[in-house]
Amino acid sequence: MRLNSKISLFFSAIAAALIAVLVAISLYAFRSFSIATATDHIRTAAEVVRVHLTESMINGVIDQRQQFLRRLTEVQGLKSAYVVRSPLVDQQFGKATKGEVPPDEIEKKVLQEGKPMFRVIESNDDLIFRGTVPYIANARGTPNCLQCHQVRDGDVLGAVTMTMSIDALRQQAILTVAGIVGAVTLFVLVLFVLLRHLLRPISDTANAVEEAVHQAIDGNFKGHVSKKTEDEIGQIASDMNRLLSFLDTGLNRIGGQVAMLTGRKPKPDENLLTATIDMVEGLTKASHFKQAIEEDEAKVEIYQRLSTTLQDEFSLEEFSIYEVSHNKNEMSTVIIDGNLAAPCHWCNPQILERPETCRARRTGHLVDGLIQPDICYAFKPPNDTQQRGYLCFPIIQSGVVGSIVQLVVREDEKERVQAALPYINVYLREAAPVLEARRLMETLKESTLRDPMTGLSNRRFLEEYVETLVANVRRKQSHLAILMLDLDFFKMVNDTYGHDAGDAVLKSLAQVLKQAVRASDMVIRYGGEEFLIVLQDACGPAADQVAENIRHAVEKLRVNVGGTVLQKTISIGLSDYPADSDTFWQAVKFADVALYRAKETGRNRVVRFTPDMWTDKHEY
Repeated sequence: MRLNSKISLFFSAIAAALIAVLVAISLYAFRSFSIATATDHIRTAAEVVRVHLTESMINGVIDQRQQFLRRLTEVQGLKSAYVVRSPLVDQQFGKATKGEVPPDEIEKKVLQEGKPMFRVIESNDDLIFRGTVPYIANARGTPNCLQCHQVRDGDVLGAVTMTMSIDALRQQAILTVAGIVGAVTLFVLVLFVLLRHLLRPISDTANAVEEAVHQAIDGNFKGHVSKKTEDEIGQIASDMNRLLSFLDTGLNRIGGQVAMLTGRKPKPDENLLTATIDMVEGLTKASHFKQAIEEDEAKVEIYQRLSTTLQDEFSLEEFSIYEVSHNKNEMSTVIIDGNLAAPCHWCNPQILERPETCRARRTGHLVDGLIQPDICYAFKPPNDTQQRGYLCFPIIQSGVVGSIVQLVVREDEKERVQAALPYINVYLREAAPVLEARRLMETLKESTLRDPMTGLSNRRFLEEYVETLVANVRRKQSHLAILMLDLDFFKMVNDTYGHDAGDAVLKSLAQVLKQAVRASDMVIRYGGEEFLIVLQDACGPAADQVAENIRHAVEKLRVNVGGTVLQKTISIGLSDYPADSDTFWQAVKFADVALYRAKETGRNRVVRFTPDMWTDKHEY
């Protein structure tokens, strides 16, 4: 209900109640006044009758009292008057004379109790007031009642009953009350008009404020409240306009800045407040995401958190995350549809070996397969799937594409995903520098664990990996074959042909060693011309055969250095963990002991460790 309606209804109810109370009080007052006036009038007339009856009795003309009573009724207002006698008078003077009437119930009660009684009687559209006043005997004055009546002081001698019309008084009261009600009603109407005039600016301002607030809730802060007065209501209108202007300017500035951060373009009919809140919430979540990934230890944890975000925050089930290798010659799958290290599913697998066939990797730009479905030829979804769109986001790291996030979108998801693109871009933008930092750290760590000249792992790598290696052996209850290798007479190469020639020989040897073992085996440059090979799940004759193959391969190796062909041989010592020792590093020492035995017995040979070779009884 509107304010005007509430005030009008409230004022009308108050006015109606006031008029009703006024009418009730006025009618009651007039009734009481009329009854009181009629009572006094009858009492006065009754006293006149008493005096006349007393004089008539003294003068001996009591029998003419009826004529007096008839003349008395000619007095204005009186309709009837008659006297009734009490039984005490009848006992002294006999029964009533002609013209007197026997007492009715009211008169009998008055004669018995000695108290006057008055009644208002409705009769034939007339309002009659009846009064019955008793005559009480007393000895006061001269003459007095006891001089003639043989009664006691205080006995009731009789009563006079009179009636008079008070209809005129009633009519006068009604007219008076009607006049009062009319005057009050006119006053109320004038007051109501004035009140409406005073309240109209309040109600108009309230309605305008309500409309402006509704518009603001819908995102429109350009509403205006007209200033009707110069008082507090006008001040409210001015302050409301200032507030709306402040909110409109502030939200537009905030929305514009947030839109710049997200890259989101505002829609013409959108709710500015809701859109700003959504953008701020999106940036807040992205900030929490960045804080979380900054504390993750490895790249794979960051990729997993990004995968979880795509699933939980954006309700995406089909997507791919690829990583480009350091040398840019290949790509690898990181997460496919939420599964870690799953095979390539939505693209032609050739992109893994030929990254240039991936358009996002090649151009470094967003590939929008929702607008242009055939823009990338590498997108090859399975034949049994329904039509899919795709979006491929390149994540730039150190100025080049380091990772690619591909979203696969069903037809019914296009509108929702397109609306979420600015926020997805924010997450990827936040992830890029963190991934780049982790990648640089891994590259730096890898450089410290790899020999820069040969590309083989170094001794530090073995020291960091040995616990994992030993734990795997114990869990699987398998064996490790440890080969310690050293080129024969390598110092002569450096002394005769220079260190460049020595480096060329070491590089060629590294290639031979890597080709001679499995990918799961470890080839380590242990120091100088000394190498260490760890063969996993290998022992006995199998390990001996690998060592012999390496020796033969090195023996056949030819290295061309400055027109000179160099040919070298290698000596190999071999031990078994945990057959030869229950500690890994002591098994390495045993392989080293076997290597020295190979050197002592003529070089270019493989020697397996036996307990008799170990003369130092202290553990290594």
